[in-house]
Amino acid sequence: MKPLSKLMLGLTAAFALHTGAQADAVTDWNILANGFTLEAKLGTPPAMRVMAIVQTAVHRAVATLPATAHDAAVAAANRATLTALLPSQAAAVDAAYKAAVAALADSPAKNAGLTAGERAAAEVLAGRAHEAAVLSTPDATRPFVGGTAGAGSYVPTAAPAATAWAHRTPWHMASPAQFRPAPPPALTSDTWARDLEEVKAFGGRTSTRRSAEQTEIARFWDFSMPAIYHGVLRSVAAQPGRDALANARFLATATQALDDAMISVFEAKYHYNFWRPVTAIRNADLDGHDATQRDATWVSLIDVPMHPEYPSGHSILAGALESVLKAEIGTGAVPRLVTTSLTAKGAARQWTRIEDLVNEIAMARVWGGLHYRFTNDVSLSMGRSIGELAVSKTAAQ
Repeated sequence: MKPLSKLMLGLTAAFALHTGAQADAVTDWNILANGFTLEAKLGTPPAMRVMAIVQTAVHRAVATLPATAHDAAVAAANRATLTALLPSQAAAVDAAYKAAVAALADSPAKNAGLTAGERAAAEVLAGRAHEAAVLSTPDATRPFVGGTAGAGSYVPTAAPAATAWAHRTPWHMASPAQFRPAPPPALTSDTWARDLEEVKAFGGRTSTRRSAEQTEIARFWDFSMPAIYHGVLRSVAAQPGRDALANARFLATATQALDDAMISVFEAKYHYNFWRPVTAIRNADLDGHDATQRDATWVSLIDVPMHPEYPSGHSILAGALESVLKAEIGTGAVPRLVTTSLTAKGAARQWTRIEDLVNEIAMARVWGGLHYRFTNDVSLSMGRSIGELAVSKTAAQ
């Protein structure tokens, strides 16, 4: 795999020369913006926030402009938001912006687009400025509430991640807890024993039950940054007959839904503080269920994220994505959905049914040893509701 800096140079050059195969400036800049978040080494929740702010500004910038002003507006909105949110990438963002603007002929439409893009970015950034107090406090300095020893309790092995995320303001939800699910099943239930034994059998590092393809899928979806989801979104955006305005609205709706999903999932994670499979399997003698068997040396295929298990981040994102995709392209035959993964060394996967994509994302977390099937089911439902809400709010604007 190429070093990321080389990848970014290649993307920027392709963008400046207009040699990419993407649909328009909205999707070309989406590729770049995702690259900049990777280069900045953001975690998944902050990166989802950045992309939601960027795409929201882009949509607002182009919404009231003629098509002749769209390219300039998109460039300006991206530059203003990205330089503010990713100061380490300011020079690279500015270089991409200058290349894009230099390729546009001077005209009143170009000037109007640049002005609209800067104005939209300023408005969106101002609307999120109140989050600075939350985001400026590193997770490591926030006391972790919960995680005491005992059956069912999450036990962190390092400073828990994103403990402050539930304090952010959602884009559409009435509160971060609006879609908080019911508690996980009781440790004495049949559901608990069934799903614990499943992840134990299929999600262990040395599992002989997991197929080669299931291992490949688990490693593919170990990548959790926005880029892996945005590849799917661009599969839709690149279809014939679409334009910059339609794609700007689509990407704004999707990124707001994905960002709200992150807020929702971390609110619920730290509310329930439920244990990860690695802890539960190593301490199965404590859960009170005769059908579960302890394995003190069990290790998951994929390294365990540093936050509680219930609900699942990937599955809630998959559910939100499902609702946005179905609203955009329907539930019948869909265009080929494609994306790539850095944790799979740039390999691509593709789907022709939205349900197949969504189910794969969810099951990847079981096969990776990180989540239980009941968690996937609950998380997908949460995400679908969040996605449907985002679609309805966007349609009402």
